[in-house]
Amino acid sequence: MKNLYELFGIESGVALIILPIAIMLFGGYLMTRLTKKLKLPNVTAYIITGILAGPYVLDLVPGNVVSGTAFLPDIALSFISFSAGEFFRVKTLRKNGAKVALIALLEAFSAAILVFILTFFILKLDPAFCMVISSLATTTAPASTLMTIRQTRAKGDFVDTLLQVVAIDNAVGLITYSIMISVATASLSGAHPGVANIIRPILLNLLMIFFGIVFGLLLKLLIGKHSTDNRLIIALSVLFAFCGISSILNVSPLFGCMVMGAVYINTTGDDQLFSQLNYFSPPLLLLFFVRSGVSFDFAALKSKGTIGSVPLIIIALLYFAARIIGKYSGSFLGGAAVKKPENVRNYLGLALIP
Repeated sequence: MKNLYELFGIESGVALIILPIAIMLFGGYLMTRLTKKLKLPNVTAYIITGILAGPYVLDLVPGNVVSGTAFLPDIALSFISFSAGEFFRVKTLRKNGAKVALIALLEAFSAAILVFILTFFILKLDPAFCMVISSLATTTAPASTLMTIRQTRAKGDFVDTLLQVVAIDNAVGLITYSIMISVATASLSGAHPGVANIIRPILLNLLMIFFGIVFGLLLKLLIGKHSTDNRLIIALSVLFAFCGISSILNVSPLFGCMVMGAVYINTTGDDQLFSQLNYFSPPLLLLFFVRSGVSFDFAALKSKGTIGSVPLIIIALLYFAARIIGKYSGSFLGGAAVKKPENVRNYLGLALIP
């Protein structure tokens, strides 16, 4: 079946890139008009738009556009994680740091343990797959969480706790996943996972923390008292450079950019830069989520592949349920242990579903 561009005889390489991006942007916006009436977050609208524009429905976004925008996830994560760094002010960490860390560790490892029990002991899937998917269960999607907070303009102790928990569980997840993927790869190849497979990802993430501190101080030094336009240009160049270095090292920029944002806000007190970036980032984040929807592979859900005899759709649904139970129970117990208010204990786990 011919797609829209073939029907209209559009062959220009430039047009086949610009038009799909325009469709992604405007389609995402139009879908938010519907999800707003249903009181759903904009993120939902963007992902649905991507699925509809993808190869399984309308086929409006060619594969070369998806592959050509492979840099978007890192860029989007860098914006989101830098913005999250604003919530890591030293005075707040002194007051709640240990409490938040306990909640984050409990909810992260509760989810990982439940998912591992489900996949390995109940579904009897491949051990390498179980290790990797369990480590993924520790994390919470920072982009969708922060975007929903922005959309609802939510503030207060609940939001501060949520963002700090998300930051910590992503740090735990990045390190855990790096270790598990190395061990799983080694086991699948028949090699013995050596100590280097475990130490290397830890050292790389520690290096990203160091780079985050350096880049945060560099950003403070470069921005100074420049005009609004120049402040934005400098901030973007520093964030992009950090993403480039992360890509060279094959490490996620998420944790390092978060450290960069925390260093910048604590050394300058300048929250205006975060506001500027928040105004600049919506189109990038929209494209990131729409692209995620376009990349969704429906055919994979029916397959069993090499992970066992259970179809992926069944694994996905059970994983979804087990992870939510782990996140909710872990955050509830953690909140109760550190005597967090009732609204934090009762609802934090639900906010960690993304």
